[in-house]
Amino acid sequence: MNDAVKHAVADIRASWADAIVTAEPDNDGGALVLVEPVSTGSIYLQDTTWVGFRITFQYPYADVYPHFVRSDLQRKDGRALGDGMSAGHTFAGRAAIQISRRSNRLNPATDTAVLKLGKVLQWLATRP
Repeated sequence: MNDAVKHAVADIRASWADAIVTAEPDNDGGALVLVEPVSTGSIYLQDTTWVGFRITFQYPYADVYPHFVRSDLQRKDGRALGDGMSAGHTFAGRAAIQISRRSNRLNPATDTAVLKLGKVLQWLATRP
């Protein structure tokens, strides 16, 4: 992992101190990161999930995208997960649902991996 990626992982660990954060080097200077458990919010049958993502060697100049969560995530109301989420993926050997929340106007000075993870989890928990 390069220094920027190491700092991003350290920031994630500090921000999600109650979770287990693992980061495996991806052999390109980046890392595959898993954070677990994190809350899913009140709209899902499952109270928690893991969330995974890759921080590439280009960080902070590349978006942290996409994110992945547990493959069995289901809404309590029985509705489909909806736009921005697709099943049938894997992440770090785990069956996963992919969350597509791309940052269209990435600002490397402010759009950190911590901020992105927070936005993705907030979006997940507040889906209509």
